[in-house]
Amino acid sequence: MNRHLLTLDDLTAQDVAALFELAAEIKAKRRQGVLHPVLSGKTLAMIFEKPSLRTRVTFEAGMTQLGGHAIYLTPTDILLGQRETVQDAARNLERWVDGIVARTFSHQTVERLASYSRIPVINGLTDTHHPVQILCDLFTLWEKRGRVQGLRVVFVGDGNNVCASWVQGAAKMGLHFTLACPKGYGPDAGLLARAEEQARASGATLAVVHDPAAAARGADVLYTDVWTSMGQEEERARRLKDFQGFQVDDALVRLAAPDALVMHCLPAHRGEEITDEVIEGPHSIVFDEAENRLHLQKAILVTLLGGNK
Repeated sequence: MNRHLLTLDDLTAQDVAALFELAAEIKAKRRQGVLHPVLSGKTLAMIFEKPSLRTRVTFEAGMTQLGGHAIYLTPTDILLGQRETVQDAARNLERWVDGIVARTFSHQTVERLASYSRIPVINGLTDTHHPVQILCDLFTLWEKRGRVQGLRVVFVGDGNNVCASWVQGAAKMGLHFTLACPKGYGPDAGLLARAEEQARASGATLAVVHDPAAAARGADVLYTDVWTSMGQEEERARRLKDFQGFQVDDALVRLAAPDALVMHCLPAHRGEEITDEVIEGPHSIVFDEAENRLHLQKAILVTLLGGNK
């Protein structure tokens, strides 16, 4: 596994499979009440430019449960690129801590942190990628179905950072992935083209369509995310209009496979991209998925920070 985790292109399929196995072991130990202080004496710096519930709590709690320590740095603590250059921050932190999680607007920020840092840098979310989320999602499907290869995943919504990482993950792990979005809201064309090359090797298929009902028929998984991501607040009114008809509701779920799973990376805007009935319904594994942020990210930390597994 590479030193850094910036996008899913930093991992091989074998790396992902190893993370699943380790996360399952870590999760089992946690549920048995077995202490697992494999990162004792290790410190994680957490640079956050964006608000967070899941990413912050799961990385911070994860370090504590592994016997280490996490330092949360708010947007005003560093002011990357303003009070302090990215390269200077990286070269300071590498002398004090053992790893960095960065949750930033620009993906270039985490790339620069990694290029100047001799310690692992983990992308906790940028405007263009969210690799830890999709690793946790894939792990959840692996738990529920015993495999990920060959599953039909339909993402209903925006071709945003979460979708981009889903495209990469599906291509790498052999899933059949379809994005159902309004015209003009598809993923980056270059990213999609690169993923299609990987898909040919793994047996995956990737598609972008504009009819959510047609896409949902027979799907194993229906996945959605907010229509307006952080930093797009000024576009909210237009997006609410453009995404009408792309809600994951009971009617859409009925078109999927009878045992289909419904996923959402959260936070959810209930009544917009997903209904209360679906997120609280029998097909939903939304909160299992959220729990697995803790376990899979602990596996990432153990792997990258060099704990005794």
